[in-house]
Amino acid sequence: MTTQETLENVEKALSEIRPFLERDGGNIKLLSVEDSVVKVQLEGTCIDCSVNQMTLKNGVEATIKKYVPHIQQVINID
Repeated sequence: MTTQETLENVEKALSEIRPFLERDGGNIKLLSVEDSVVKVQLEGTCIDCSVNQMTLKNGVEATIKKYVPHIQQVINID
């Protein structure tokens, strides 16, 4: 998979997740993909949400891995 294909597939995964975040007043922005690590930035109400790490791992990371299996980790950059 090329770098461009990886980026496109990560964006597809985020597009699947985004409506759920937006419904609660949040959002997510892709910052980069480096060495099988996706760096994102949670926005809006997601920043201060007490379950944002659970959302990041169980929702965001799981969905991204469905689209891009070689991704090892998703981290939030404040």
